Amino acid sequence: MENMLPEAARTHLFVTDLDGTLLDSDGRVPSLSARIISDLSHRGALITVATARTPATVDRLLCHTFTRLPAIVMTGAALWDRRHRRYINTRMLSPSAATAAINLCRSFNINPFIYTLGRDSILHVYHNGPLSAKESRFVADRTGLLLKRFHLDEPCGLADSFPSTIFLLAMGPVEEVFRAASSLRLIPEVEISAYPDNYNPLTGVLEIFAAGVSKASAIRSLAQQCGATRITVFGDNLNDLPMLREADEAVAVANAMPEVLREASLVIGPNTDEAVARHILHTLQSYC
Repeated sequence: MENMLPEAARTHLFVTDLDGTLLDSDGRVPSLSARIISDLSHRGALITVATARTPATVDRLLCHTFTRLPAIVMTGAALWDRRHRRYINTRMLSPSAATAAINLCRSFNINPFIYTLGRDSILHVYHNGPLSAKESRFVADRTGLLLKRFHLDEPCGLADSFPSTIFLLAMGPVEEVFRAASSLRLIPEVEISAYPDNYNPLTGVLEIFAAGVSKASAIRSLAQQCGATRITVFGDNLNDLPMLREADEAVAVANAMPEVLREASLVIGPNTDEAVARHILHTLQSYC
């Protein structure tokens, strides 16, 4: 194919977080970034995203952005094949671990969203109890998406265990979320991710996965599958630290949290300047 990148460039894997990193302050992929990434991907570049988001919102956000590789979704609990619209390498919580985590969350007066995967490849999300203003907006922004169904205050949402649970999600005051996370880390067979919300740092986000799930482990697996010889990772928040440590080049955007800036091998411009796409373009041009 004409205009293909040199072979060395086509073995360099680029993985970027979405919120606060590739996305702008409005939570969108800017048009220039979409064009740069799409053009480079058509020329053979290995570019993808690693996000806490589910395929339901990843598909919407990347609707104008072509990538060759599957997206790392739900903090590495699965890969999402955008072309064939199917899950790959899905990691489920064991029923016992899910039950223990749900009960412990409720002991902290936290009612988590329980994400289960149906045979129809649709995420069924259960939540019981009052919704905060933040949670209500979260549900409203995602209601009606093709790949996700919410089940609010249904009797089945109070079950002791759920089959095919991929992860639990909760949000609340950041101090309370971090306290709950400390206790949850004592449960065997779970992986805990707790971090400030990108758009409101006073709100904490809590995610509970099967043991071993992380963006970093998903990147390792993906790099092996695509034959990558070099990995560049972009991030801004605490949940990006494990994958930044996995990279040959750990890149923080200028708006990243202080902990991320300290660990990065390179700091580029902020997410509002489309710095991620520009850095990928500059790096791949250096191979030519």
